Amino acid sequence: MNRNQVGLSLRNGWVLCPEYAHGNSLKKEKCPDGSKDENVFDIMQGVSIALFIKMKPNKDKCKVYHSEVWGIREHKYNWLKKNDINKVTWKELKPKSEFYLFIPRAEGLLKSFNKFIKLTDIFQIKNTGVITSRDKFVIDFEDANLTQRLQHASNLEVREESLKQAYGLRDVREKKLSEARKELAELKDFTQYYTEILYRPFDIRKIFYHRSLVRWPVFDVMRHMMQENLGLITPRQFKEESGAFVSNKIVGHKTVSAYDINYLFPLYLYPDLEKNDIFSQIEKKKEKQSNINSVIVSTLSQIYKKELEPEDFFYYIYATLYSNVYRKKYSDFLKIDFPRIPFTSDYKLFKKIKQYGNELVDLHLLKSSKLDPPTAKYQGKYDNKIEKLKYDEKQKCVYFNKKQYFEGIKDEIWNYQIGGFQVCKKWLKDRKGKKLSLGNIKQYCKIVTAIEKTIETQREIDKIYPKIEQNVIEFRND
Repeated sequence: MNRNQVGLSLRNGWVLCPEYAHGNSLKKEKCPDGSKDENVFDIMQGVSIALFIKMKPNKDKCKVYHSEVWGIREHKYNWLKKNDINKVTWKELKPKSEFYLFIPRAEGLLKSFNKFIKLTDIFQIKNTGVITSRDKFVIDFEDANLTQRLQHASNLEVREESLKQAYGLRDVREKKLSEARKELAELKDFTQYYTEILYRPFDIRKIFYHRSLVRWPVFDVMRHMMQENLGLITPRQFKEESGAFVSNKIVGHKTVSAYDINYLFPLYLYPDLEKNDIFSQIEKKKEKQSNINSVIVSTLSQIYKKELEPEDFFYYIYATLYSNVYRKKYSDFLKIDFPRIPFTSDYKLFKKIKQYGNELVDLHLLKSSKLDPPTAKYQGKYDNKIEKLKYDEKQKCVYFNKKQYFEGIKDEIWNYQIGGFQVCKKWLKDRKGKKLSLGNIKQYCKIVTAIEKTIETQREIDKIYPKIEQNVIEFRND
């Protein structure tokens, strides 16, 4: 068998689904032992092989078998040469509703997990984050940079080709660039449409939030975030580490995930004032209402014999999603659908988990009193410009140029990930070539501290999380 051929014979009535190679370079996938995993082909996407046999009508159900091989490319080639269908150690699978997956998963835990209530059943309204398809043009750290680009693009005397080359702009399916430029030219004040967006964890930037250049603005949900609110951000599925984050701003579509589109679940909903201009709505605040399912609120209030606030649910959910015990135990299921939340019937436990969730929310919004004084410190004298990042494990510091660094950053903090992002590294890397202001320096020190305190809080949650599953409330699906 050569390198471009992969084949197996079939036994009658079997379906064999061997995943010979993972090797997704986009995910930087590794073997279970942490060693390098490579693709068998010169592509970035991971590779699996599925062989099917068509059954005759009225025959017994087909059987499903699975096997997988990890390692470097040469190892996989050698394995394929030396093995045939009879030498492979197959594992029989029994795919179940609702996804009927052809990969092994902890089926014994599925029954327990299905007792929990899905996030989409807790929050009534959700949607993806904002998709611009022009992030580098409509999102920036500074208003002045946005204005300069928009003025250039709105000048209809400027050739379209030169704009495409200068800014990497392109037509999108919903609207051609020429049409977008005509809309821009009609706007009197670009700054009227500037607002803050949570672009990555702890990374708030400015966006020109106008449908002329924003492909998928998601006004129906984001309008609720332009007033006082909290929003839970999580993808439907995770290719990387499980991730969730909180925002009080509008959010991007990949705020916590490098590979999967994330969704926003606002805590409160504000009335629609029936105006096309979303920015005019924030001037007229009216009574808000909870986005939490009223049946869930009523059920828990009766069980606890307590009046519960919307924030109580939000904090409890947030803490649960940050439990490493929960994440590890249900990792197979978190990879394929929205998280499910186990609500305990023990009010004291609910209250304790909720308090930890409150702490995490305050930390992640950088509002917690625990951030002062910060554990990280800025050291060195130079020009404050971010050039090349280098983390020193011995000194527990990260250099951002040859003379300046942040100290007090332990390994677990430097390597800490929220979803698909290594936060401490990502925040600095995205500002490469820029000079850090005093505000930037203070913010980074707070971020480092917030992550350290997050890790501490997660450990406390994990100590008591198992008690939740001892008394889980089951909600009826009708």
